[in-house]
Amino acid sequence: MSTSTPRLPRRAFFATTGLGLLGAALPRLDAASAPGTTHTARTTTPTAWPEADAILARLQVPVFPARTFSPAEFGLPKDDRSDARPALLAAIRRCNATGGGRVVVPPGVWRLDGPLHLTSGVHLHLADGATLRFTPDPKLYLPPVLTRWEGTEVFNHSPCIYAYQANDVAITGRGTIDGGGGEICTAWRKQQRPDRDRLRELGATGTPVFQRVFGDGHWLRYGLVQFFGCTRVLLEDFTAINSPFWCLHTIASQHITVRRLRVEGAHLNNDCFDPESSSDILVEDCVFYSGDDCIAIKSGRDQDGWRLGRPSENIVIRRCDFASTGAAAVAIGSEMSGGVRHIYVQDCRVGRTRYGLNFKGNLDRGGTVEHVRVRGVSVDTALEQLIQFSYDYQGLRAGGHPPHFRDFVIEDVTCREAAGTALNFFGAPGATLADIVLRRITALSAKTSVTVRHAQNLTFEDVRINGALVPSPTT
Repeated sequence: MSTSTPRLPRRAFFATTGLGLLGAALPRLDAASAPGTTHTARTTTPTAWPEADAILARLQVPVFPARTFSPAEFGLPKDDRSDARPALLAAIRRCNATGGGRVVVPPGVWRLDGPLHLTSGVHLHLADGATLRFTPDPKLYLPPVLTRWEGTEVFNHSPCIYAYQANDVAITGRGTIDGGGGEICTAWRKQQRPDRDRLRELGATGTPVFQRVFGDGHWLRYGLVQFFGCTRVLLEDFTAINSPFWCLHTIASQHITVRRLRVEGAHLNNDCFDPESSSDILVEDCVFYSGDDCIAIKSGRDQDGWRLGRPSENIVIRRCDFASTGAAAVAIGSEMSGGVRHIYVQDCRVGRTRYGLNFKGNLDRGGTVEHVRVRGVSVDTALEQLIQFSYDYQGLRAGGHPPHFRDFVIEDVTCREAAGTALNFFGAPGATLADIVLRRITALSAKTSVTVRHAQNLTFEDVRINGALVPSPTT
C-alpha cells in the first residue's frame, strides 16, 4: 500500500515561505480540543477582551456517539489504484443512519473519484499517514450543488468535501486532504470571465437561485472543503493542499472550531479559510500559507449579500502563523455586503505577505464592518501595506452603495519592513472611514508612512514609523 506524502516539517515550511525563525513551534492546547461529550468549548487562555471571552464561552462543539465505522467493512480497496470513494460513502451513510459516530480513514493514499458529502453526526477522522487524494476530473464533481462563488449563490461543481445543513460534523486527525486541483485552479481561472460575469449579472438582477445552474461546460472552480448552512463544525489537526479554489469555506454556518490546521494554498484565489455569513467561530494555532488571503471574512456580494442579509460575526482568531505571496494575512471583504462585526484577532505571526491587515470594500458593495479588535501581531515583511482600509477594491459598476467601516481598535502591531505604505486609509467622498484607533504600532522601515483620504476620527497613540512618532491625522 502506498504511503502518504511526507509532511514538510514546520521549521522547514516557514523557511520556504520567508517566515524563518518566526515559525517556531506553536503552543498546542490540551486534549479538550477533541470532539467532546459537552457542547461548551473550553479555552485555557483569556483573550484580554471580555466580548471575545464571551464568544468562546458559548461556542458549541460537535458531540458524537462512541461508535466507530471502518471503510474496510465496506470494501475499501487495497491500494491507491482503485476508487476508495464508494467504501467511504457507504461508511458515512451507515454512520449517519445509526445516529452518528466516527468514520476512521486508515493510513495510506486513498484515491477518490468524486466528492465526499458529509451528513449530520459524521466525524471523519484521518489517521496519521492517511491521505484523501481527489481525482482532478471536474465531471466527477457533478451534479451541481448549492454553493456561493465569490459571494453569489449558484449551483456549481461540488467541493471535494461538502456538507449542506448538517449538524454536529467534523474532520479531524493528522492526515492530509489533497484536492489535486492545482492545474484546475490555474487553467480555469484563465477561462472563467464569461461565467463569472454572467453569474454576477444573475445576482445583480435577482434571478432566482434555482435558475443559476452552472457546472458542466462552465469554468467556475470548485473548492476543497465547504460547509453550507451547518451547525457545530470541528476542523482539527489535518493538512489541506492543492485546492482548485478556496481551501476551507463556511457559508451561513455557526459554531465553528478550526484548530491546529496546516493549509497550503499556493495559487491565486487559494484563500486558506473564508468564513462567509457565518458566526461564532474560533480559529487557533493554525499555519496558513496562501497565494491569496490566508483568512478572508466575507458575507456575500452586492445584491446577493443584501438579499440574505446575514453578517459574519463573533469570530476569534488567535495564535496563528500566516504567509501570503499575493494578498493579506487577515482580510475582511471584499465580498462583505451582509456586514461583518465583532471580530477579534490576537497573538498572530506573519512572515512575508503583500498586506498584513487588509479591510476592503468598494462603492458597489454596501455593507457595514464594525467593532474589529486586533492586538499582538508581528509582521516580518509587508510588500505593500502593513495596514490598509480601502473603499476602492475592484469596483465594477457605477457605485452608489458605499460600505461603512467604523469602530476599529488595532494595537501592539510590529513590522520589520513595509515596502510600500505602512498605513493606508482610503475612503471616498461622502463615505468616510471613521473611528479607527491605532495604538502602539511600529514599522521599523517603510517607503511611505501614512496615506489618508476621506477619513475622520483617526486616533494614533504611540505609532512609530521609520523611528519617528506619527501624530494622529487631522483629516
